[in-house]
Amino acid sequence: MSNKPGMVADNLVHFVRILRAAGLSIGPQRSVLATQALLAVGIDRRDQVHAALASVLLTRHEDQRIFDMAFAAFWRDPKLLERMMYLTLPKVVGRGEAPPSRTKRLDEALAGTRKPDIKRSQDLGPTNEPIEIDAIMTFSDRERLQAMDFEAMNTQEYAQAKHAAAQSRIILQPLPTRRIQRARRGKLNLHDSLRVGAQGLWRDELVYSKLRTELPRVVVLCDISGSMERYARLFLHWVHALARQHPRVEVFTMGTRLTQVTTALRARDVDQAMFMAGRQVKDWSGGTRLAGCMQEFNHLWARRLLSSRSVVVLLTDGLDRDDAGALSAQAQLLKRFARRVLWLNPLLRFDGFEPKASGIRALLPHVDEFISAHNLTSLQDLSTLLARAPQAQPHH
Repeated sequence: MSNKPGMVADNLVHFVRILRAAGLSIGPQRSVLATQALLAVGIDRRDQVHAALASVLLTRHEDQRIFDMAFAAFWRDPKLLERMMYLTLPKVVGRGEAPPSRTKRLDEALAGTRKPDIKRSQDLGPTNEPIEIDAIMTFSDRERLQAMDFEAMNTQEYAQAKHAAAQSRIILQPLPTRRIQRARRGKLNLHDSLRVGAQGLWRDELVYSKLRTELPRVVVLCDISGSMERYARLFLHWVHALARQHPRVEVFTMGTRLTQVTTALRARDVDQAMFMAGRQVKDWSGGTRLAGCMQEFNHLWARRLLSSRSVVVLLTDGLDRDDAGALSAQAQLLKRFARRVLWLNPLLRFDGFEPKASGIRALLPHVDEFISAHNLTSLQDLSTLLARAPQAQPHH
């Protein structure tokens, strides 16, 4: 090992860059710890190298799969990155298991096609470099991007999808209130008409009135657990567009706790909004307690924000750690407060989907619409659904 520390450190830097390019958040301090861990265990046994690097480079369980694929590709095949490296990568001897299939993000990172190092929005501040969408994309390319699953996108496609979601145009349908206002036509208001006197009546100065209308309040409850992370991040770009166009929008994230991020998503720049939201939310990509989060929302926020003209947009896969009975009770209470509850579930992208999970079965009876949320087309469908005049009647 005396003649290899420099080589090990240099190649480890390249490996960390691959992981960063694939979307993992790894700071300089963890890179130093990884070098120390690798020098401590040596490079003779593959399983020890894998365990040592994983222990210091991984902070989220959801990144384990990407790490395993990168480790298999990088450490089993030294010639894979000869275009990027001038040093010889040491061959690690270990078990002969076949490497797992790679994702588009990892293939792109290994090929070195990405120029900037794109990190997670909560780790970065706003940037002055705009995301450029290929203006010469053909119609078929755009159509393919619209239909592509967010989870299957590479980093460039995912960035284009976020940009498209942030540029969405969402039109809300005004709803009547109990208050009235004067109008040129409408219902005859005899009380106000009599005020003008008999002479006014002869001059046809009748007073008409109609019910005032106002845009509905939209409350977004977004599941940010590990299984929902990639969908939630892109969905929040769509929510940012909604919040920028309509002032009566409230946004909450649900993980192990409930967090209000409405103020953050009011920022004009979407990157600034995502950065501020990331600073507020402390439980990104962790577990999920839907029943607990819904109970907190119903107790602290529902009476203040919801009414017979409110719409709740719920994004979650329904995979909950809490008791299904408690989740059903809280969903039923939420439905009583709101006019409509729209449930977006990425699991609906699978053919033959069946609501077998207890959390899904607990939520289903208390929603008005159950739709997918796995690609840009599904977000367009949601925009269309919000634009329609709601038919559900208030439950008060």
